[in-house]
Amino acid sequence: MENKLKEICINIIGHAKNIVVLTGAGISTESGIQDFRSRTGIYQMSPEYILSLEYFLKHPKEFYQFSLENLYHPDALPNIGHEILARWEKVGKVSHLITQNIDGLHQKAGSQNVIEFHGTMKTCSCINCRKIYSTEEMINRLNTMKEFYICSNCLTKNRTERFIKPDVVLFGGAGDWFTIEGFNTIIDQIHQADCVLVLGTSLKVTPFSTFPQYRRDDVPLIIINKGDTPYDNKKDTYVIKESIGEVLSLINASLEL
Repeated sequence: MENKLKEICINIIGHAKNIVVLTGAGISTESGIQDFRSRTGIYQMSPEYILSLEYFLKHPKEFYQFSLENLYHPDALPNIGHEILARWEKVGKVSHLITQNIDGLHQKAGSQNVIEFHGTMKTCSCINCRKIYSTEEMINRLNTMKEFYICSNCLTKNRTERFIKPDVVLFGGAGDWFTIEGFNTIIDQIHQADCVLVLGTSLKVTPFSTFPQYRRDDVPLIIINKGDTPYDNKKDTYVIKESIGEVLSLINASLEL
């Protein structure tokens, strides 16, 4: 990171008291979790169709086999990037964190105000009765039951409605935050921010990609991502294409937080 850009970002974050952070897969790759959309990501091995609601309803067993192998990482640990964000929240710099990630690493690091915009792989729910199953319970069911994905609690006669789905947002589906109230909450958080910090996301997947545009005029946008984003050349935007952990560590050390 060039010295002038480094100094600008240190100054912005040093003075900020209401940072809203947007994170994507790039922050979790430094914890060993594979990135979906990089050239080496799992999308190169399997089409997005496998992670669609349509595919889940047609092939629930195959869906679970794929998602448990590629999306569920219970042993992954937060990296220095996650830990610094949690520290910044604790000292009052970061107010909210909105993530595309479903790995729960921000919470493991200690972040409290986290919106999991694309859901979580920690739990699964019956489509009809909403009974919640832990993912570990679903793994046990998969190993001991033929139709493990059929809810044991639900009484509806419609078989498909009794499917237990991981609590992640699938292509063709929607999540808990995909409501007018949910969007308004996020937009309001970003509009109140005095800095928006984007980490490890290409900002190309809607509607998540629209969020930075709701910051107020003259509010700085700092993007730390190895690839390009649609916002790279926008006004008051500072782009760093380096390791998230290394850059945040450098800034944090300079701030002596």
